Amino acid sequence: MVYIVVFGVYIALMVAIGMYFSNKNENMSDYILGGRSLNIWVASLSAQASDMSGWLLTGLPGLAYLSAMGTQEAIWTALGLAIGTYCNWKIVAKRLRQYTEIAGNALTMPDYFEQRFRDTSRTLRIITALFILVFFLVYTSSAFVTAAKLFQTVFDLDYFTGLLIGAVIVVAYTCLGGFKAVCWTDLFQGLLMFFAIVIIPFAAVKSVGSLDTTIDIVNQTHEGFLNIIPNGENISWFVVITGIGWGAGYFGQPHILARFMAIRTSKEVKPARWIAMIWVMISLTSAILVGIFGVAYLNPPLAEGAHETVFMTMAMRLFPPVIAAILLSAILAATMSTADSQLLVTASSISEDVYKAFIKPSATDKELLRLSKITVVVVAVIAVVIGINPDSSIFNLVSYAWSGFGSAFGPAILLSLYWRRMTRKGAIAGVITGGIVSLVWGLLGSLGGIFTIYEIVPGILASIAAIVIFSLKDAPPPKEMTDEFDSLKHSTI
Repeated sequence: MVYIVVFGVYIALMVAIGMYFSNKNENMSDYILGGRSLNIWVASLSAQASDMSGWLLTGLPGLAYLSAMGTQEAIWTALGLAIGTYCNWKIVAKRLRQYTEIAGNALTMPDYFEQRFRDTSRTLRIITALFILVFFLVYTSSAFVTAAKLFQTVFDLDYFTGLLIGAVIVVAYTCLGGFKAVCWTDLFQGLLMFFAIVIIPFAAVKSVGSLDTTIDIVNQTHEGFLNIIPNGENISWFVVITGIGWGAGYFGQPHILARFMAIRTSKEVKPARWIAMIWVMISLTSAILVGIFGVAYLNPPLAEGAHETVFMTMAMRLFPPVIAAILLSAILAATMSTADSQLLVTASSISEDVYKAFIKPSATDKELLRLSKITVVVVAVIAVVIGINPDSSIFNLVSYAWSGFGSAFGPAILLSLYWRRMTRKGAIAGVITGGIVSLVWGLLGSLGGIFTIYEIVPGILASIAAIVIFSLKDAPPPKEMTDEFDSLKHSTI
């Protein structure tokens, strides 16, 4: 009963935020980017909360809990993500904020690409929008799977019922409030996630007795779990490359890039970056410690296949019901903070980049708002279908979607911001090549050998090669485009 009350209060609070902002969306700019008005706290924590998702509290601790090799992989993944977070905020955030406003006040990534490269054919816009739809269906599904496993573990609900409940909650306040509601709920959810993931490792060590005792117990089943330097025996270079690949994927994540585009001014990027980095480094470290210390604390160990419930199980055993319920709400917070962002980006792509661009250019803001909300519901339904298998792995779903975005969009975003010679044909070739290589390589992973390398690595390399080759073979960009690129040097936006 305590869990029901706490979860009910939390959900009601999130929906209330959505209702509060429902009357503040006067146009599509408000609904999609919140009128570019995010302060540093909302921008930074919203970006990181939507970035990490339920994977932070389930997939990553579960991987660290699973085996010594799993712990090593989790550590390298976390290192890659921390480096990638910093580089994304340092290299991309400020310039993207400036360029998207200079380039026709672009509201979405496809819109930015079209404006940046003067793509009157609109080929780049539709290709980008389609990749966003495909990969966000998988990504959103991972969030709903997290919610399903949470409700299954806490309330003993059947998996499908939990899947539906999670989807309905997210759809409700995403449709109500749009971007501002999503970002403000992400602020609260990011703080809750931070508190929850940090407190569990301390409580586990205290329960076991001491840190030394905890490490000794872990070593009995996870011998060499901290040996993270490649040596050909305990850990391979493939694991290291995969970790770095996770970090490189940041440059192409639409739901994170949207926060950069929406911050009030580029001058606020630097303080927002440091808030984001502190949150990320502490949260990732704590998530791995949850999995490692869970090996020592949970006796008997979790059943086979239940490793992604390690955080939930420890919370319920370590704390009284009220505290445990608050901590478990963090998983729901992580799920909601990512799924709502993904649904919103997908909806904006369909309404702005497909419907308005190709079907009805004269569509009013009111009409586009209505279509965006319908899209949110439709995409959520498809995501539920994708995640209907109770054996779905949260880590694998997130990994596949992350690779797709990083490969298709990362190189295109980065080079479009810094390479003056890049052309429309180069951008089209890069997006298509990166997306397809990532998709195909991921499907071939079961063959082993070189295909065990995380698909984002060959995807990004192939995309960069395609952009460079096709741009250099193409005619140089027109003066209008290069003048706009050069104007960034003096931008004060």
